[in-house]
Amino acid sequence: MSADDRSMRERMLAGDPYLADDPELAAATTAAMDLAAAYNATTTRQQPLRRALLEQLLGAVGEGADIRPPLHVDYGTNIRIGARCFANFGLVALDVAAITIGDDVQMGPNVQLLTPTHPLDPRLRRDKWEAAEPITIGDNVWLGGGVIVLPGVSIADHTVVGAGSVVTRDLPAGVVAVGNPARVVRHLEVPED
Repeated sequence: MSADDRSMRERMLAGDPYLADDPELAAATTAAMDLAAAYNATTTRQQPLRRALLEQLLGAVGEGADIRPPLHVDYGTNIRIGARCFANFGLVALDVAAITIGDDVQMGPNVQLLTPTHPLDPRLRRDKWEAAEPITIGDNVWLGGGVIVLPGVSIADHTVVGAGSVVTRDLPAGVVAVGNPARVVRHLEVPED
């Protein structure tokens, strides 16, 4: 791979290959890890501090969102969480690309939202080249415990993903999907708003 005139951060955010061990990116992820560690050390009695840390760590966090520690991110700033969302313990959101979570989303424990991709060529992997694809979670989605969402996936509004499922491709609105890879097993009646 050849570098162009853009910074590695610009390349990363554009979804183009970038060097993962770039000093600017390393500094940004270290800052995010420090903020996440401070957030993860809070208790439920420290709600104002917890909220302030979450607002500092993430790109945006909606009113009434509740993310139970521990929370693990790469950068934090590429994550947008909507209003009234709930994530149980152990959310891993690797936000090399944008992660957009709609309103009223529920996530069980140990959900993983993984945007990074790696080249198949072993030389490029050894040289620390990576890329990423964004993840979008629509409004009123429920991700059961241990769900893994892979790079580039969108899950549309009102969809339920069963515990332990691996979402490898987009899911339409108002369905139940389960398995590895997650497959639609049921269509839901979706109320009109």
